[in-house]
Amino acid sequence: MPLLPAAIAAYILVNAVSFAAFRRDKKLAGRAAWRTPERRLLLLAFFGPLGALAAMRVFRHKTQKPIFLVVLIIASIIWGVIAVWSILGR
Repeated sequence: MPLLPAAIAAYILVNAVSFAAFRRDKKLAGRAAWRTPERRLLLLAFFGPLGALAAMRVFRHKTQKPIFLVVLIIASIIWGVIAVWSILGR
């Protein structure tokens, strides 16, 4: 498998995992059960910002925490630069 398609597939997978983690944490929040640590959610948001943003919007989860928005903005810029760099060539 060529490198670019593999990287795109990995990026999609990480975003799906990020979305699922936010969904699971929101579900557990209503039950007062053990939750996903915020550090882990922030890490997932950094590597899968689209999935995290979608989950934050759909489930209205972590929307009041400014650090999540900051991480999403920074991650989106970094991943956008990486995508442009990858597509246009080195």
